[in-house]
Amino acid sequence: MSDHSRPLKFENREDREGPRILRRLPEGLEERPYQLFEVKPLSPIIGAEIVGLDLAKPVTPEVQAELNRALLEWKVLFFRNQPITSEQLLAFARQWGELEIHPFYINKHSKEIVQFARDKKQAGSENIWHTDVTFRANPAKACILRMIEVPPVGGDTLWADMGAAYDNLPDEIKERIDGLTALHDFTPSFSHLLSPEELAAKQAEFPPVEHPVVRTHPETRRKTLFVNPAFTTRIPGLEPEESEKLLQYLFRQAHIPEYQVRFHWEVNSVAFWDNRATQHYAVSDYYPHPRKAERVAIVGDRPF
Repeated sequence: MSDHSRPLKFENREDREGPRILRRLPEGLEERPYQLFEVKPLSPIIGAEIVGLDLAKPVTPEVQAELNRALLEWKVLFFRNQPITSEQLLAFARQWGELEIHPFYINKHSKEIVQFARDKKQAGSENIWHTDVTFRANPAKACILRMIEVPPVGGDTLWADMGAAYDNLPDEIKERIDGLTALHDFTPSFSHLLSPEELAAKQAEFPPVEHPVVRTHPETRRKTLFVNPAFTTRIPGLEPEESEKLLQYLFRQAHIPEYQVRFHWEVNSVAFWDNRATQHYAVSDYYPHPRKAERVAIVGDRPF
């Protein structure tokens, strides 16, 4: 383990010019063709459109296995022209495990579905880089978003490959964060939705949880940077000023375009992302036009 007492300088390292390590596959894994559908990459390392599948139909075990490989290799998959129902969305998601119930977004019609409806009375949100529900002891494994209504222009979503973000950290930063954990807390992002009594109850139910700053992906074994500005509040064991400087530096890694893919939504588009390997950002540039979507999430495991 590194010497965590050694001070570091953070001098715009992410702004350096020159090539970056852009590795799509985990080290040692070779490229293999896909047999059951077409994969159209939207960037060199993250994001691909899947062509040739109808998500309204049951997924065979063979297709599910190949889709899971595509998800691990591309981190976020996109499907267009999928006029599926909420029930079909749930059935597709259940192929990957038990579905999560979000503690703050309540849908009276279906407890597993989160509805996002932004209209003339409410501008869009989620325009902060984040990994979903990292305030949970077991954050979501993966999430699926289905777009129901889109604005005439804008409303894109970006995803960042946090394995690439880790790969490109300077060696001294990697040494510094080796073995560190960070606290994740829902309060900064969701307290405004709650009364003081509700907030106290939710804080008792979901106290701050520690996760490793660098997570090992449970399936690919790839190291990924696992802190985000929506929920990560501090690094225990560091002085507050150093913790804040280090976190702000690590947060900025998601901003680098080489690690990103940007998706332009259409009605009936679906995005399926690996929540263990990515962060995402919903661009809020379409107000006062409406944007409506629904999301499901698959229960994950404890980061290590």
